[in-house]
Amino acid sequence: MSDDLDLAACDREPIHIPGSIQPHGLMLVLDPATTAVRQGAGDIEGRLGRADWIGLPCAELLGAATAAAVAAAERGTLRQVAVPGGAESFDGAFHRAGDAVIVELEPAASAASSAALLPQLEAAAAAFERAADLRQLCAVAAVEFRRLIGYDRVMVYQFLEDDAGVVLAEDAAAGQRSFLNHHFPAADIPRQARALYVRNLVRVIPDVAYRPAPLVPAARPAAEPLDMSDCALRSVSPVHVQYLKNMGVAASASISIVKDGVLWGLIACHSAAPRLVGADLRAACRALAGGLSRQIKAREETDAYRERVRLRTHEDRIVDLLLRQGSLDAAISHHLGDIMAMLDGDGVAVLRGREVVTGGRCPAEDSVRRLAAWVIAKPGQPVFASSTLVGHYALPDAEQGLAGGVLAVVLSASEPWVVLWFRAEEVEVVNWAGNPHKAAMTAAGGTLNPRASFEAWTEMVRGRARRWTIPEVEAAGRLCVAVMNVWQTRRIQDLNRQLLTTVEQKEALLQQKEFLIGEINHRVQNSLQLVSSFLSMQARESADAALQAAVGEARRRIAAVSLVHRRLYRSDQLETIDAARYLDELLDDLVASIGEDWGRHLVRDLQPIMLPNDRAVGLGLVLTELVINANKYAYGGAPGPLRVTLAEDRNLFRLIVTDEGAGRGTARSGFGSRLIEGLVRQLGGTLDYDDTQPGTRATLTAPIEAVRT
Repeated sequence: MSDDLDLAACDREPIHIPGSIQPHGLMLVLDPATTAVRQGAGDIEGRLGRADWIGLPCAELLGAATAAAVAAAERGTLRQVAVPGGAESFDGAFHRAGDAVIVELEPAASAASSAALLPQLEAAAAAFERAADLRQLCAVAAVEFRRLIGYDRVMVYQFLEDDAGVVLAEDAAAGQRSFLNHHFPAADIPRQARALYVRNLVRVIPDVAYRPAPLVPAARPAAEPLDMSDCALRSVSPVHVQYLKNMGVAASASISIVKDGVLWGLIACHSAAPRLVGADLRAACRALAGGLSRQIKAREETDAYRERVRLRTHEDRIVDLLLRQGSLDAAISHHLGDIMAMLDGDGVAVLRGREVVTGGRCPAEDSVRRLAAWVIAKPGQPVFASSTLVGHYALPDAEQGLAGGVLAVVLSASEPWVVLWFRAEEVEVVNWAGNPHKAAMTAAGGTLNPRASFEAWTEMVRGRARRWTIPEVEAAGRLCVAVMNVWQTRRIQDLNRQLLTTVEQKEALLQQKEFLIGEINHRVQNSLQLVSSFLSMQARESADAALQAAVGEARRRIAAVSLVHRRLYRSDQLETIDAARYLDELLDDLVASIGEDWGRHLVRDLQPIMLPNDRAVGLGLVLTELVINANKYAYGGAPGPLRVTLAEDRNLFRLIVTDEGAGRGTARSGFGSRLIEGLVRQLGGTLDYDDTQPGTRATLTAPIEAVRT
């Protein structure tokens, strides 16, 4: 069976409705109206002392105080639940799941052990702050989590772009097998499991050899299977249990590292013997993981900032060198080393007209010419970057090692004038924990079996070079503009001495071109505002409330498009705009149109991202539709809490709109929903809805640059 089929089979496993729990705790499923027990799982008779527990009110089974707490809130925790007439005390948690209230009970932790956690957390947080970089931070995290949780092996595991993962750091007891720097295939943690890791930040299996305790009675009349997505006691997938047994693990704990609402990685903990992790220790792990995710985010942002500062320094130096030399072509030829070092290239080539100059390790001159012609022929793409050139363009076999990756900027297509940076192929030896091409198998009868071997398996990956970062691609674009500015300045200076009148005419033409482009944007904006005014007049003349509401939505959509042109008219950047400033101004307009009371409830967390104007239009329209939906459905037309987040993740942008309202309910199929679907397809992204209980979180993820084929 192919790997794709195996992965798809794992992704379809219904792990959220196992129908059973891990037996170290108890589960009660209550009727939300009467608090009577509908179902239960675990040794309820033995541990609660009641054989007739089905149908009993919660107060009679767990005490009046516990019943009152459950009835008063949708979700909460219970400390030291004292069962009437029982000798055992429990820690509890409860939440709503569809038409039921789920109460989970686990053995209570001692007050002494809970009190000892705070100093440990403070010491761990201080250790995080002292870490010098991301690798050291992960290494410190592995040590601190192992000290906190007491397992034999703790690994810090990061998800990669292809959903595979790599162990960045590890702390293990003597004699434990090491997985440090080993890769694990995406099939080891299927898609639906990753989604649950975002909902349940700490997942514990105290004993891999447990026998599941089924729900009693097993089925609820005329009801869907009980959704246990948010249950700590939820029984584990048999595939995952066997996976852990194959690794020689007797108990495990997984602590999620969530950054900007996205699963960045896991703290994976393994024990050679069964080990229970109580509710107090899980809460401490959640708190420590939250601190770790904030430290990771801060270090990644700091690294990106330092990279941008370094590149800016190189840009300024190169521009200064070009300005000081006589001939621009001679200046470029004399400073190829500086240009190559700016983007950490192994080689650089400049083609201008029929002349080619190279520095460092480059393909042959004819190959450079053909590659430059291919780059120029790519429509509307002044900067091209790829770390796997072999996937886009075929160089001669003997030269592929010299140009595993290329970054090219087109200064002039007509002359032609192209600068190309090359990075040599880096043959990567990837150490996998087992053969990644045998991730899972489907046995007879449709049963999924996980892979059984975790012996080191080495794979050699060819055709790749070091990845071009987003700051490097941006810097190449800025250098392109800077070189063009230097070239234009020199040309103007030379022509000014000879043909002053011609130079003045060309300057006038350039100014007229910029003015016309700005005027076009201004007139488009005015036209859109005129259409908006016509719609407003039409709405006022109509007594049909539905028509007025529809016209209001149309006006807001037009305003989202008009705002892009207004910003372009006011800016000297005619192709891109700052998405954060655009969305901020768009939200001001939306608040003004749907009601000023929304302004007090709106929270904005907008990271500056430069977007092409056509993608900004799509982004603005999606945001408009999501805000319209929140205005309509989240709070029954009344204002309420609304959070809008815009973040950058590698070469993607992510828009998150979160409310705390009634929830999305059934999928909608109106015009707004169809419009959103079309816009998401146009952006080449995905739009996911999550039930945050209460409320809904809508997450749009799409490339910053349009994917070109």
